[in-house]
Amino acid sequence: MAIIEVMNLRKSFGAVDVLKNVSLSVNAQEVVAVIGPSGSGKSTMLRSLAYLEKIDGGSIQIGGECLAKDGNYSAAPKVKEITSRMGMVFQHFNLFPHLTVRDNLELAPRLVKKLPGVELRNRASELLEKVGLLDKADVYPANLSGGQKQRVAIARALMMSPEILLFDEPTSALDPELTGEVLEVMKQLAEEHMTMIVVTHEMGFAREVADRVMFMADGEFIEAGTPEQIFDHPQHERTKAFLTRVL
Repeated sequence: MAIIEVMNLRKSFGAVDVLKNVSLSVNAQEVVAVIGPSGSGKSTMLRSLAYLEKIDGGSIQIGGECLAKDGNYSAAPKVKEITSRMGMVFQHFNLFPHLTVRDNLELAPRLVKKLPGVELRNRASELLEKVGLLDKADVYPANLSGGQKQRVAIARALMMSPEILLFDEPTSALDPELTGEVLEVMKQLAEEHMTMIVVTHEMGFAREVADRVMFMADGEFIEAGTPEQIFDHPQHERTKAFLTRVL
């Protein structure tokens, strides 16, 4: 069953049409990798799902609930409720530099879910252990490597117990040797059947972990299929040209 339904999404910045009638359906527990050249609209599409960008037209449903219809959003409490079911991991981590790792994890659920301190502490410890960083709980972000920061960001997203995780190029700001540790955490989440949309330049990850790969160019989805279909037997000339450059 589809947990995300996007229909005819449109978004412009001034005279530039960034998204042109983008439609997307994602099933529960599915991992979808979105690939394509820079500037093709991938991040804008992802941010629109989380209400970080407001769309100009089209409809978005999350778990059967209407976030936006024909470009008009639901009432603010409904939008907040729907978007709370999603966690997002950004390219540049977005950790609070003045808070320790543990405090970064605990802040949102403390404010939003009003969880008791003991429960928060136990949950934070559990997730830091999951991403291999329990020993960094009391460290500030400035003392972490890029890969460690991104793993903290993933743990922070998981603190809200989301049904869906959105990843916006989570490894593109990392040195190549640090990319692997982040991808390993993401692979583990995929094995645990987390629903994920991953905008990525990591073709190896897309081939190995994704259930479906979608190629985007010029604000539109050009081609979609299994990793084998897209990487080994692409049909569209734009897809072929892109893959020739990146593989």
